[in-house]
Amino acid sequence: MTIEEKLEHFYDSSVEEAKKRADTELAAHKKALARSLAEHQKTAREESQRELRAEKENARREVNKALSAQQLDIKRSQTARENQWKETLFAGVSKRLDAFMATPAYEDYLLKKIREAVEFAEGKDITISVITSDSGLAERLSRRSGLPLQIQPDDFPGGIRAVIPEKNILIDNSFREAYQTAFRTFKFDGDSDHE
Repeated sequence: MTIEEKLEHFYDSSVEEAKKRADTELAAHKKALARSLAEHQKTAREESQRELRAEKENARREVNKALSAQQLDIKRSQTARENQWKETLFAGVSKRLDAFMATPAYEDYLLKKIREAVEFAEGKDITISVITSDSGLAERLSRRSGLPLQIQPDDFPGGIRAVIPEKNILIDNSFREAYQTAFRTFKFDGDSDHE
């Protein structure tokens, strides 16, 4: 082999060796870049998913907040409407009570309540009162019940009050007490779909 052939062989070997090393380094670099790209893509996906979850949660909170505010407005409106209806309803009840007090059935009602109070007293002393506007009925009620009745100023509209001092008991069968209790405890109850 001549020197030129040797040089050519050496050159070819060197170039081939350099090419192999370059290919190996290039492959390693491509692998490293591919790993780096994959990691970057994974990190970017995770970050994007975190941001998406955060945005969804934020949107859910905003929707819930708006829904809550709307429900509160509806509840306020409903309560105001119910109070309006309640006032109207009880104004009608008040008129019907006044009308009832002008009927003979009212005297029978008072007599029934007097007898119930006497029965409850179990023979103890009892003081029974009616209001001034019922003073016209007091004498007849007194005769029918066999008890003296006291007349009180119109501080309760209709009905009777009885006091049993020995038992320290007040029996309040006045219409005002029943009316106020009914007004205070009255609710418009819907079925379970409306609560």
